[in-house]
Amino acid sequence: MKKYFVIGNPIDHSLSPKLHNHWINDNKIKAIYHKKKLAINEVEDFILNIKKNGIYGVNITIPFKKKIIPYLNELSPEANATQSVNTISLDGEKMIGHNTDVGGFELGIKDKNFQVKNKKIFILGAGGVVPSIIFALNKMGANDIFVSNRTKSRAENLKSLFKNITIIDWGDVPDFDMIINATSLGLNKDDELDLDFSKIGKDKFFYDVIYNPKTTNFLNKGIKLGSIVENGKMMFIYQALIAFKIWHNVEPKINDKVIKLLYQ
Repeated sequence: MKKYFVIGNPIDHSLSPKLHNHWINDNKIKAIYHKKKLAINEVEDFILNIKKNGIYGVNITIPFKKKIIPYLNELSPEANATQSVNTISLDGEKMIGHNTDVGGFELGIKDKNFQVKNKKIFILGAGGVVPSIIFALNKMGANDIFVSNRTKSRAENLKSLFKNITIIDWGDVPDFDMIINATSLGLNKDDELDLDFSKIGKDKFFYDVIYNPKTTNFLNKGIKLGSIVENGKMMFIYQALIAFKIWHNVEPKINDKVIKLLYQ
């Protein structure tokens, strides 16, 4: 039986095993998907022994998406451009790093029927999945991309990858069509973003990368302002779907049952 893993630290919260094992069973594939918590000093050994240990694919989450890159043989164009890997596949003796967050974000936004082209996008946060989001927004034709982070230097570091972004001070709110919360603020129900949205007007798009809880305080602010809101559930599902296709050459189904798996 083929083995697949998601690695990270922390990892207990990951719903990837639930989703991938559902699709594995649904498509009658002889495989099993596990999650594994690793310390930083254990990552190199795990990656370099993937083939030896009978592992056919790995998903990577925080904080290892960059750390694993030196141990891989090849990167997909998206992984190379973002310097972020969330999926490893095997091609003979080669380990290839992919970034399925890019496609996951793009498909998730298209699922909401929001047109990014020529729009002004405001991103809160500078770590984790933000390079993937910026890459996808550029691909989709965004006009302006503003990035703000509490620690400004982390946002400034993104300029080495993406010359076209504008870094603004935390607390400032530019004119935007879509605002993306890519911080961890919202995982706890008491979390508040100390930003003033009173002058932004209506008909904006509030998007939160967080999908559990379903509705964060950030999204509640959008609802009160009469804006479109969406959480990160479809991005999570689509990035998993792309990884599943890479590994198994099968496109799994996305239906109500799959979406409900995230909230059981």
